[in-house]
Order: sequence, then structure tokens, then C-alpha cells
Amino acid sequence: MIEWIFIILLVIVLIYLFWKYAELKGESENRGRELFERWRSTELETQAKEKAELIFRDWMQQEEKRIREDAIKRSEAVVTGKVTEHLIPFFPDFKYNPKNVRFLGTPVDLVIFDGLSEGEVKNIVFVEVKTGKTANMSTRERQVRDCVQNKNVIWEIIHHKGSGD
Repeated sequence: MIEWIFIILLVIVLIYLFWKYAELKGESENRGRELFERWRSTELETQAKEKAELIFRDWMQQEEKRIREDAIKRSEAVVTGKVTEHLIPFFPDFKYNPKNVRFLGTPVDLVIFDGLSEGEVKNIVFVEVKTGKTANMSTRERQVRDCVQNKNVIWEIIHHKGSGD
């Protein structure tokens, strides 16, 4: 009889141990799953950040290259415009004598004293040279044009007496 009690006790202990084992196994699996999910989430975030940084760096390099190319084109256009302003009196289709041209640069590019080199000034012509795609005048250029067109032009002599006079 004692043997049966001992066997029953052993069976109860085995059932209890098996039950605890199953419980611990489930908890460890859950804990393992949670750790894996947390790791996976962190890993995905890290990968997403790295990919975003790579994409951003690539975009930044391309944008910087585009900006530099645009700046070079604009610089070339400015230089071309300035050279053209100086050389246009010597172009074959320029209708005035280059000897009669004076370069100002701003707010108008050229003042032409038509006939000056021949000894008889017929006209004074204000010229704004435009190159490139757009020929828009600046506000200052338009103001000068409007003054000339409205005949708001004054001739004035300024006589400066030096300190020795």
C-alpha cells in the first residue's frame, strides 16, 4: 500500500512539475516573442532611418550639384551679358559709330552721342543692352527710360572753384 501512495505522490509531483514546466515554457516563449518583436521593431526603425539618411544624402548631393550647375550657368550669363555690353558697339549690325559710344554700365549701359566724331551731334541715345532669354528692365532702368521719354532731362554746368581761386 505504501508503494501505491508513493506512486500516487510521484504521479502528482510529476503532474505538478509538468504543469509548471508548461507554464514556464509558455512564459519563456511569450517573453522570447516580446523580445524578438521589440528587437525587430528597433531593427526596422534603424534600417528605415539608415535608408532615409542615405536617400537624403543622395538627394542633397544631387540638389547641390544642380544648384552649382545653375549658379555656373547664371554666372556665365552675367559674364556674357557684361562682355556683350562692352563689345556691342563693334558688332556689324550696330547702327551707330563706335567712336560716339560711351559706356556707363548702370543705370543705362551706353550713351551714344550720334554724330559726335563727325563734329555734329544729331541725337543723344540712351541704350540698355539685354542678352539672354528675358529682356526685362529693372525698376531703375524703367525709371530712367520714363524720364527720357517724358523729356525730364536737364542740361547743367557745374563750375567748381578750387581752393586756390
